[in-house]
Amino acid sequence: MINSTVSLKDFFDKKVIQYNQPSFIKDDPIIVPHFFSKKQDIEIAGFFASIFAWGNRTTIIKKSFELMQLMGNAPYDFCLQHTTNDLKSLLHFKHRTFNATDLLYFIAFLKLHYSSYHSLEEAFMPTSATDMESRLTYFHNYFFSLPETPSRTRKHIATPYKGSSCKRLNMFLRWMVRKDKAGVDFGIWKKIKPADLICPIDLHVARVAKRFQLLDRKQMDWLAAIELTNYLRELDPADPVKYDFALFGLGVIEKY
Repeated sequence: MINSTVSLKDFFDKKVIQYNQPSFIKDDPIIVPHFFSKKQDIEIAGFFASIFAWGNRTTIIKKSFELMQLMGNAPYDFCLQHTTNDLKSLLHFKHRTFNATDLLYFIAFLKLHYSSYHSLEEAFMPTSATDMESRLTYFHNYFFSLPETPSRTRKHIATPYKGSSCKRLNMFLRWMVRKDKAGVDFGIWKKIKPADLICPIDLHVARVAKRFQLLDRKQMDWLAAIELTNYLRELDPADPVKYDFALFGLGVIEKY
């Protein structure tokens, strides 16, 4: 076991370099937004890929690309300009518990949002608070502000208010906010700082974090995500979530 903070930082920094590489993209759901160049297409493709990101990564990527194809590989234009006839092509789409009812609501929200804002980043920008808990709570409330929200769809957008670790949303935010020379994350959002991000946490990440004594909390919830991120901020205050690459690589790829 690596004990000192200095040697632990050195170990994790090396793992970040190992996994934060262009070669990482092809086997990760982040490959889906990398298919696009327009900012809004990247946002929408990344949003769906992150929401679908539970279970087998190959299946996640396959279903995400299937949805992009149903949108004519132009998700921004589809969300803004679709006709009722266009929506019929989506009625048989399904990924695990995400079905056409959920998809139609997501598209309705995206149409509403992009009709008023240039970027999806604005959906995470409450007027009075800037911490990530407030941003994610605001997004959840805003996302479900349309009339007649299907009750079943609420399970697909997590919120810290209910104690969720918000793993998939935190991963999406990492993709949009972080930027470095490796080119894996996009860094196309500028109003949210990398220092404010929360580390995505799942069973693999939590297992590795506990093995290295970065995490004490037993429940895999919002408080666990905060606890882990606070430790990672000791290693790099400006960019703590870069260590998601190290934790994920150790847990999923190396089976640490």
